[in-house]
Amino acid sequence: MRTGTPARVGQYTALLAYLVFLAFPFGWLLSTAFKPPRELSSLHPTWLPEDPTLAGFRQAFEEQPLLQAALNSLLAALASALLAVLIATPAAYAVARRRTRLARAVTGWVVVSQAFPFVLLIIPLFLVLKNLRMIDSLPGLVLVYVVWALPFALWMLAGYVRAVPRELEEAAAVDGAGRVRTLVSVTAPLLAPGIAATGLFAFITAWNEFFFALVLLKTPEKQTLPVVLTHFIGAEGVADLGPLAAAAFLATLPSLVVFALIQRRITGSLLTGAVKS
Repeated sequence: MRTGTPARVGQYTALLAYLVFLAFPFGWLLSTAFKPPRELSSLHPTWLPEDPTLAGFRQAFEEQPLLQAALNSLLAALASALLAVLIATPAAYAVARRRTRLARAVTGWVVVSQAFPFVLLIIPLFLVLKNLRMIDSLPGLVLVYVVWALPFALWMLAGYVRAVPRELEEAAAVDGAGRVRTLVSVTAPLLAPGIAATGLFAFITAWNEFFFALVLLKTPEKQTLPVVLTHFIGAEGVADLGPLAAAAFLATLPSLVVFALIQRRITGSLLTGAVKS
């Protein structure tokens, strides 16, 4: 059935309203980043800066080590995403293909674990890292990020594995391929969209994470970007809006770039699989 004109207009209107809702915070952040102090303190703020300036960006880099913090966040996010995918892929394959009570229990525990708040986990994680002498270190933070991302990564990839036809794996077994060879040569290439989506989720989660980094990292040179952004807020809770907006705008760019690159991979892989007979 063809959608009528009024219904189509309503759909496009709702979609446009949703896009405006999503884009408004980013647009306002960008506008604030380019406003001079005089416009930031005005009682009648404007949508666009009347006298755009890069003073906020210069002040942000002068006051805080943004490049070092961004590098720390990038290393932690990339490492945690890579490790989460490498661990979750074979685990998801085992959970999806073996329909046992243990597999169902693992799936249930994965879902339940997502309800645990950060505060409930930070004390045992802190004690474990202390015994491993990994407090105030990026490897320790990466370990925490991997532990936090694994349950959802496992749940995501298990759904993708179930969508792969068993007949392909059975044909590989007939040709003499074992479980590991089947996973690497047959199943994993078909999981490319799921692996990309899972890696993107783990990367963005680690890049934006604040609480664990705040508790576990004490040395200023090792702090991640979300923690450094809080330094633009004074002791009395007054924020330096210009530099804060500029730094926050720069902090959003890597996530957008990574999403744009991986989104093409996800879309391309899905479309390629859709046209195969």
